[in-house]
Amino acid sequence: MSTQMPMTYLHGFITSYHLPITMPQEITVTKLISWFSAGAMIFGGVFPFIPQYRDIKRSGNTEGFSTFVCLTLLIANILRIMFWFVKLFILSLMDLPLLAQSYIMVFTMLAMVHLCVVTKRKSEILAQKQRKFSDFDMKYFWKWTDFRSYLEFSALFTAVVGFWTYIFLYNMIYVEIIGFLAVFAEAMLGAPQFYRNFQNKSTQGMSRLQILYQDNQN
Repeated sequence: MSTQMPMTYLHGFITSYHLPITMPQEITVTKLISWFSAGAMIFGGVFPFIPQYRDIKRSGNTEGFSTFVCLTLLIANILRIMFWFVKLFILSLMDLPLLAQSYIMVFTMLAMVHLCVVTKRKSEILAQKQRKFSDFDMKYFWKWTDFRSYLEFSALFTAVVGFWTYIFLYNMIYVEIIGFLAVFAEAMLGAPQFYRNFQNKSTQGMSRLQILYQDNQN
């Protein structure tokens, strides 16, 4: 009898206690459109650089592509990430697709820079003098010969902007300046490539999708 009482009690407990069952949310057309829009926002900016990456890798030539495009987008998206955190802390607004897009673009631009550095190094007939960020030579700014220098600059820029953002976190003038600079930098995306094309007197080596992307940004 002593063994039957606990079993009877357990059976009564299980039958009388009903676990809450949560039904899966209904997938509507509106939600599908919202998910598709978020996905397009996150990955849409990366697609134009995929054929550009493949062209450089296939041809082994970087003359048709300006790495200053990568610099422009790195600055724009780092500023956008700072602006996102400011909106989160001050306005309690959390736009995750915008944050994800910025992070993906930062890594994409670093991948493009890495490819250009490696490709240029392989195409050199005679070894050139090494140019590094630590030289602090403005003549060779963003023309360094090692990928680590680009990482160092990106990290330093992020640290400086992050520090000033922390200091002026609740200064709305500073917040508006960050937002404006992010938009302005992205609006100037086509300028570096236009100058490279002007120097080369040609658009050879530049992806058509990237041209369309820059036209849409402008």
